[in-house]
Amino acid sequence: MALAVRTAEDIVRMRHAVREQAIALGFSLVDQTKLVTAASELARNILNYGGGGEMQLARLVDGHRTGLKLVFADQGPGIPDIELALKDGYTTGGGMGLGLGGAKRLSNEFHIDSKPGAGTRVTITRWK
Repeated sequence: MALAVRTAEDIVRMRHAVREQAIALGFSLVDQTKLVTAASELARNILNYGGGGEMQLARLVDGHRTGLKLVFADQGPGIPDIELALKDGYTTGGGMGLGLGGAKRLSNEFHIDSKPGAGTRVTITRWK
């Protein structure tokens, strides 16, 4: 499933889609909240810093466990220093600088790929 992230309303729709899939897979309320919160932070980054983009959602099965994988991609300016961007308190905008690091902490798996001038792609996975 792919969802555009171009407006604040798109973020609301994306949050609902992520929660619905987490519920369908039997995630606990705590895990649902962690996943939706991480997704919200990453979608807001796409909108605020990447000029919009898309979120892809996929159900995963690995042996006896299930999970959700979310991929957030934009074609924005990219992140020149990923290590610095992951530090709490670092921001290039008006936020608190907790989005990327927070999303990483709320996920079981986190991967970011970004190149200046070529956009950013963040993949998170939460396992049940």
